[in-house]
Amino acid sequence: MHLLIAFAFVVILACLAAAGLFMLRGNQSEAGGKRMAWALTLRIAISVLVFAGILLAWKLGYLQPHGIPLGA
Repeated sequence: MHLLIAFAFVVILACLAAAGLFMLRGNQSEAGGKRMAWALTLRIAISVLVFAGILLAWKLGYLQPHGIPLGA
């Protein structure tokens, strides 16, 4: 589970870097803008899926919180 989350974060960063690259290139055509929007949309979709997956794994008992104990 931890490796899957780490891989998703790497993909999220790659999508963000790709969108930044498309923005910095400054293509004169609409293709560059569409590719940047697609990369940002993919980043948001993966982020939402990771968040929903973490919540589902916590609800099913695959992930256990281990924060600061009460009264500490």
